[in-house]
Amino acid sequence: MKEYFDIIQNVHLTEKATILSERGNQYVFRVSPKANKIQIRQAIEKLFQKKVVRVNTCNFLGKAKRGRTQRPGFTSDWKKAIVTLAPGEKIELA
Repeated sequence: MKEYFDIIQNVHLTEKATILSERGNQYVFRVSPKANKIQIRQAIEKLFQKKVVRVNTCNFLGKAKRGRTQRPGFTSDWKKAIVTLAPGEKIELA
């Protein structure tokens, strides 16, 4: 993983993520499943030029699904990272 854009896939905007960003100065990102916490920290610091205090990660396994043709399939596995920034730092997501 050399490119920072390969590590950080997109921002995970949900109601819970919005509350975390308002109260705890934490931001939620969908990241590559192969990325570790050090790589995520470096990517956020380089892309947004902000100081990262802590990174927490969660792995999610894909679910079994059935399509219209009733053939079984799976959604893809993904990883979520909750990034805590230093006090006074903010990321403008909109």
